[in-house]
Amino acid sequence: WEHYLSCDGNPDPTVLQEINTFMSLWRDDQNEDIQLVMKKGEQVLNLIEKLQFLLLDTPPNEITEKETVQYQESILELQNLLHQKYNGATDHLLKSGNMHEDADSGNMQAVIKDKNVTLCIWANLKRKVRFKNHVFYDAKHGFDLSKSLAVNSVAVRILHTHYDHVSPLWLQCQSVPKLEVLDSQELTQHSKDNVKEPEEEEKKDREEPNRPAEGETCSDGRKVSKKPHQRMFHVADPLLQEETNEKEETNEKEETITDENIVDLQQFVPVGGVYHIDVLRLPPQVKQINDWSMVELLDVGLEAYPYPPEEAEDAAQPLIKITLRLSDSVMYFEDPVIARWDPAGQQWRTDGISNITYETQEGSVSFAMSAFYTVALLQDAHLNMPYQAWELRPTGVDEAVLVVAAVFATIQIHIKGNQCMLSSVVVEKKKVLSHITGKWMSPVDLRAVLKKAGVNIFPGEYSHKYVPVSQKAPLAEVRAYQQMALVASAFAFAWSKWNLEAGQEQVVFKVSEHLKVDSVSDKDWSLYLFNGQKAQKLKITETSEAFSEELEEDSEFHSTLLHMLKDFASQEAIDKVEAANFLFIDVVYQLLLATRVLTYS
Repeated sequence: WEHYLSCDGNPDPTVLQEINTFMSLWRDDQNEDIQLVMKKGEQVLNLIEKLQFLLLDTPPNEITEKETVQYQESILELQNLLHQKYNGATDHLLKSGNMHEDADSGNMQAVIKDKNVTLCIWANLKRKVRFKNHVFYDAKHGFDLSKSLAVNSVAVRILHTHYDHVSPLWLQCQSVPKLEVLDSQELTQHSKDNVKEPEEEEKKDREEPNRPAEGETCSDGRKVSKKPHQRMFHVADPLLQEETNEKEETNEKEETITDENIVDLQQFVPVGGVYHIDVLRLPPQVKQINDWSMVELLDVGLEAYPYPPEEAEDAAQPLIKITLRLSDSVMYFEDPVIARWDPAGQQWRTDGISNITYETQEGSVSFAMSAFYTVALLQDAHLNMPYQAWELRPTGVDEAVLVVAAVFATIQIHIKGNQCMLSSVVVEKKKVLSHITGKWMSPVDLRAVLKKAGVNIFPGEYSHKYVPVSQKAPLAEVRAYQQMALVASAFAFAWSKWNLEAGQEQVVFKVSEHLKVDSVSDKDWSLYLFNGQKAQKLKITETSEAFSEELEEDSEFHSTLLHMLKDFASQEAIDKVEAANFLFIDVVYQLLLATRVLTYS
């Protein structure tokens, strides 16, 4: 509906005919001006974002397998078309290299950038050894070539895309692990529906020839596959959870990476975009004859220059030295891992890169490469986990604040109505990432923005392998988030040290009725225990010497947290809970489920 009302001429990316027409028209468009490509590129990135949002946000029962594969294939085709257009624009720029001649060296150098891309091009017009190294002053990226390249007609391109269209698609479309809780009756039916004899499965496969196979390959050779993170958890009791965990562990053992040079993308994620570093053959240059501009046109388009040369592969070739300025829009809490993309294996690898030096003050990294690669800086996805503490408190009508104190940063998220906003990210008492704070967005978008900025407080399905936490039973954890969200308009919640002591089947957290705007004082907190089916108020406090499940005097068990809190709450608080908007409740629930504060603190 929003797309229809905007009436901006953009195609609807979910309609195959519209998106295919859009791509065909742009493919046929011969205008290779870099500014036009960048402008159109922003439109393409918006279309990709819309499709990714649909894959992340649409409930599984509302999207078919066919639609999922269609959206994934459209994303891949848009990504490939965009990169082809940047190659075409690079070729166009290089043909008129002498128009961008540097006064000192006589070689071409150009830096063209917008918010999505930084394109740095250097062309070796003079072919003199003394000009074999160069720093692009506008971008602070640089290189040092070998002698053999310095005397040849080559060009060097560093194309820094602030997005990542190289990593496998499942990494870009990674959703929150689904921990859905079903009633036992639904579960029984679900189990019956899912248990099929092998013969039935084979028959079903034969009857559905159009169904995309696991790991189906797209036109460009990249795979469209439904990865394990898209699997659903349907959990109703601890026994089933144990069974699920056993199956998971078996699958994980099978998926263990044996080659130490391959980056484990469940543990490390690229941040700060991707750097396409290429050495290219210099195309014939434009010649001015009177008022005419003449250039020899070749059929091949943009051509890579072979390095190291094929005939000299056995001999040791000089290394290429590269310096990259780190992005200001990303937080690097530790020295990132530098990896190169291996197109054949469809993976990030660390071999072929050596002599890595970080200049923390200057915000740059230098390294040597044995060939020209596409590289990325990867950061441990879990370095901010487990969280030190967290707090969720109401601040007004359908308004609340979620504060997560992670290992390196304290993140404050404001919730209002059906949206949320990053209020602040504080690192060592300084506010950082001002470019993404103060903007209202959906929880899905907030998650994407924070991850892109290197601040990951959103555990994935396999995060428990990398973070020393005690897994909580989904029955207790998910129902706790549902109940907390339901009363979040009038009650504050916070981390308790006793949550770790309570075991896997139940969770413990601090609760306080909170109708003011200021913070909650220590004396106002009470401790509650919940296992998904039973809630109780505990006698112990946060400062007690040992954990005890003893009930608070004059209190009793209740089946839900809401009924439990009603025993002690004021009428004003109950009225506020009953008047809360369902969209506000849903946003609070989404954020609690995404951060999983009860397991990862």
